[in-house]
Amino acid sequence: MDRNNLYIDFHVLQTVPPSCVNRDDTGSPKTAIYGGVTRARVSSQAWKHAMREEFERIFAGEELGVRTKKVVDMLAAEIAALRPEADANGLALKALGYIGIKIDSKKNESDVLCFFSPAQAKALAALAVAKESDKKKYKAALKGEPGYDMALFGRMVAADPSLNYDAAAQVAHSISTHGVQTEYDYFAAVDDLSPEDNAGAGHIGTIEFNSATLYRYATVNVGELAGLLGRDAAKVVRGFAEAFIVSMPTGKQNSFGNRTRPDVIYAACRKDQPVNLCGAFEEPVKSRDGYVQKSAERLMNYARETYQDYVAEPALELGVGKALHGFMDTVSRDDLLDRVEKYAEDYLVQREDG
Repeated sequence: MDRNNLYIDFHVLQTVPPSCVNRDDTGSPKTAIYGGVTRARVSSQAWKHAMREEFERIFAGEELGVRTKKVVDMLAAEIAALRPEADANGLALKALGYIGIKIDSKKNESDVLCFFSPAQAKALAALAVAKESDKKKYKAALKGEPGYDMALFGRMVAADPSLNYDAAAQVAHSISTHGVQTEYDYFAAVDDLSPEDNAGAGHIGTIEFNSATLYRYATVNVGELAGLLGRDAAKVVRGFAEAFIVSMPTGKQNSFGNRTRPDVIYAACRKDQPVNLCGAFEEPVKSRDGYVQKSAERLMNYARETYQDYVAEPALELGVGKALHGFMDTVSRDDLLDRVEKYAEDYLVQREDG
């Protein structure tokens, strides 16, 4: 068992006003029953999508993977760049055949979404142009040099599980620290060209919404990340943390303008295991004068109990937000990001030195 581990947990409390951040197939805000009470919920998929959009700001384009069914076009473009006179589409199809990716000939697309990094596409193109026929070389090209998001969130290739990446990061579904009730906004849209004697609306409808103080949790396994990215893992940890902290899913954003900032950020660098602290809210917080302070107190008291009775103390704790005063010395968001990155860098050096 490898005991030289480093897990960095990120716990965020964030309040959103009336909103529909993440809706289900009927248009209702997603919810979950937790502790016997209905909670607001934002799915991990929705928040990871928002994080990927932040990655495009934080990282360079060539450092990120591309998720697409148009993998033939993607690979053909790289082949054409290497050899303009070649039958790029034909060579791309042959290369993808060596990997085992099935292509719909009518659409010239893969049957499923493929997740390639630009470096992997270039490596495949080089093999195709060289008319390489060794399947092992194609698979090796597709296994090396993953995009940062591929290393963080993983990749599944059903046609060949040997090409899979285990995710180095996990993002939990966000839930409210308290019970919620779905409410309804009745709205009417006016027809600007309707006759003056027509008092009716051009369209009427309802939008469902709720408001909540959310508990958000994510964790990253720095050792797992370093196995794929080497020393780049430290800056990727920082980028992951920043994206998690500042991102916001865009459901009904134009209707509610609900992009808020976190009220509390708590980061814990751990050497034993990641720890989700959602149990702090199994009993819902009850309040008539706001949920943030009471939620922060509940979170930190639960953390202290957990560290005393069940798991090791974090090697490093960092907090942002006035609601944490009395529990720890707080820092700015950027200070937290800097110190998390530095801690990861020191860990990677120590790991290499054995």
